[in-house]
Amino acid sequence: MKAAVQYELGGPDVLKYEEVPDPACGPHDVRIKVETVSIEGGDTLHRAGTPLAKTPHIVGYQAAGEIIEVGAEVQGYKTGQKVVTVNAAGSHAEQRVVPFLTAFPIPDGLSLDEAATIPIPFGTAHDCLFEFGRLQKGETVLVQAGASAVGLAAIQLAKRAGATVIATASDLKKLKAAEELGLDHGINYVEQDLVAEVMKITDNKGVDVVVDPVGGPTLQKSIACLGHRGRVSSMGNAGREQTKFDLSTLALGNRSVTGIFFGAEIAAERVQKLIRDLLADAARGELKAVIDKTFNLSEAAEAHRYIESRKAIGRVLMKP
Repeated sequence: MKAAVQYELGGPDVLKYEEVPDPACGPHDVRIKVETVSIEGGDTLHRAGTPLAKTPHIVGYQAAGEIIEVGAEVQGYKTGQKVVTVNAAGSHAEQRVVPFLTAFPIPDGLSLDEAATIPIPFGTAHDCLFEFGRLQKGETVLVQAGASAVGLAAIQLAKRAGATVIATASDLKKLKAAEELGLDHGINYVEQDLVAEVMKITDNKGVDVVVDPVGGPTLQKSIACLGHRGRVSSMGNAGREQTKFDLSTLALGNRSVTGIFFGAEIAAERVQKLIRDLLADAARGELKAVIDKTFNLSEAAEAHRYIESRKAIGRVLMKP
């Protein structure tokens, strides 16, 4: 099969399009013919900074396609079935193997492209808002990086739950896209003072929940935007900036910061049901998958460069 592989860590140019052996399907696995790859933010971070367990390495969390082999111990799956798959690596290829627990059937009415964007972005956003953020109807949420896939998912989920939604982005085009999905207040963080604008919007009360995939200095600003008993859900370091935090302000208002990694509970019954429910919601048109641009798998390096340019609104796909 063909795959986008890497032999070293680094920028997008470390990705090489090569012929590699087909993956072996174990007794508890399914093997799929990949039809759509959804490039996750974590894919670019892993490509650049996660030590390689072996070479060549195939990066990538999430892809959708057709099952072409079912492990001997697997029940409830069959060849020809369309699924979206999640795993720690292996999506940037014509085939991939995953444990059956991380292969989710695609419901009728949902395209492979749409399904490929659902589990990680929408699952992460849901956990940030509800499982750990404990968001309630009538509360106010701030979504950092509102035009990212997680950001756009969080805006939709929070609005559906009856929250007032504030989000940040680097330009008006991105904020406009977010408004079409339910955003109440947009902040251009390049031109406006984030904390001052949040306090203006909330009459100096601050927000109840912050969804922060950016990290670095942005996390400190997220904390400063919190109201009494406010909660920050921090799930990444998309900004790639390391910084020390002053957490002393948390105690002043009984505030909290929770680190979140959606994959840590992917096999839990709660998360299994959540992903299936989110896919069903998307199939009914209750949630919208926003797809910015599609590349060929042979253009993986270019696709990663495009993501890192921060021009994308929503998710970027690749086709083998």
